[in-house]
Amino acid sequence: MENKITLEKEERLLTIDEVAEFLHVNPMTVYAWVKDGKIPAFKIGKVWRFRKTEIDEWLKKQKYKK
Repeated sequence: MENKITLEKEERLLTIDEVAEFLHVNPMTVYAWVKDGKIPAFKIGKVWRFRKTEIDEWLKKQKYKK
């Protein structure tokens, strides 16, 4: 019997640099947001990863601040 994990939808994972490019900010800004818990992220080993769907939802929830 072969063990397989089947996902209904393949989840796109982004790196810090990819998130920074997507949001048009410096990667250090993304690191600061992660440190402050302001952006959804998780670690795989020693590197941070971001689910594209969670970043899209997070972005929709951001409001303009004066």
